[in-house]
Amino acid sequence: MGRIVTIALGAFKESVRERVLYNLVVFALLMIGAAILLGSISVGVEQIILVNLGLAAISVFGLLIAIFIGTGLVSKEIDRRTIYNILSKPVARSEFILGKYAGLLLTLFVNTAIMTAGFYVALAIQKRGLALPDFSLLIAVYFILLQLAIVVGVAIFFSCISTSILSAVFTFCIFVIGNFSSDIRAFGQDSGSPLLEKMTAVLYYLLPNFGDFNVINQVAHGVRIPRVFITANTCYALLYIAVLLSGAVLIFEEREF
Repeated sequence: MGRIVTIALGAFKESVRERVLYNLVVFALLMIGAAILLGSISVGVEQIILVNLGLAAISVFGLLIAIFIGTGLVSKEIDRRTIYNILSKPVARSEFILGKYAGLLLTLFVNTAIMTAGFYVALAIQKRGLALPDFSLLIAVYFILLQLAIVVGVAIFFSCISTSILSAVFTFCIFVIGNFSSDIRAFGQDSGSPLLEKMTAVLYYLLPNFGDFNVINQVAHGVRIPRVFITANTCYALLYIAVLLSGAVLIFEEREF
């Protein structure tokens, strides 16, 4: 555990040194500022616009961090040949993968916390104060973090078998398709073709269902998210992450450098 924590902290420091990280955070805060401006010129729907744009900015820029930094965590070490120095120490390959994953999760958590704080400052300015129901919006932020945790797992998995560029492309494609997995399955069921229905069903169960983690519109309109749904999504995310990391570790254990 100590070695995993050491690798995680190293990955966190390396991620913080990436200039793109700061640019994304600043740009996300600017987007939230734009949400205030848009809200001020839309009579009656100021808060809905602010919540939708603010949370969407947190999600989008968190996704960019997860993909562009996550896909380089492993492959960058291989390209620089620093992997030999790391693995020559008493560090198991599984500890290396888990440490890198935990380090990027820490980076995402810190940056999401910063962006969420900025979002609530904007909301307080727009509403001239905050009420207890406003903090129910944190459920959407929690779902965003779960979604990003899966994306990081996908990025780490592809990073173990491909280059940084291809890993980023694959991860982005998985994210896009995963947001429409339910629609793809429904299309197969309505197609009337047994083969197509089976293929879309396999895709539905194989790919992560990112659509279930998008509750931004619901919380913006004050819809209560059931606890059962929160628990189910949490268990689903943990299980999917465990499968991804297990696959990444198995591939990395067998890889020759």
